[in-house]
Amino acid sequence: MDIPEKLYEENFARVYAFIYRLCGDRLLAEDLAQETFYQAYISFHKFKGKSEVYTWLASIAKHLYLKYLRRRKMTLEVADIDLVVDTFCSNEETPQEKLERSDVEEAVRRTIRKIPDKYRDVVMLRIYADMTFSQVAQVLNISENSAKVIYCRAKKMLAEELKNEFEL
Repeated sequence: MDIPEKLYEENFARVYAFIYRLCGDRLLAEDLAQETFYQAYISFHKFKGKSEVYTWLASIAKHLYLKYLRRRKMTLEVADIDLVVDTFCSNEETPQEKLERSDVEEAVRRTIRKIPDKYRDVVMLRIYADMTFSQVAQVLNISENSAKVIYCRAKKMLAEELKNEFEL
């Protein structure tokens, strides 16, 4: 097995899942994941090994997705990670619970769209790509400490917005 094939085999599922969580569209996620590996293949000679391979691939995937959004002039749609986990773990939802979850998911999407890009990017990479703060820092070209501070501030912003949304 050659290096590009091994890279693909070991990382495709994670890259696809990362993109799918960003866009919520299986076909788009498949296309962007394929494009990610194509871009990685043609620029592999530029990879210096300063980060993990997955971190590098996630960075490429994120940039391709943002490029796609700019082309389509779409807004970023993301769901709260806890809701995603609950969806996969719970098969016994009543119609009322599904409706309530749907309302909460939409509120979270609206709230995430409200926060500035730098906060949204850190949250997406930390939660959806399951990256460490060190990896987030490498992808966004910021210090690890900055990634931690931005993440903490983003959580506070999201909590405050959701609190206002649900009048808690």
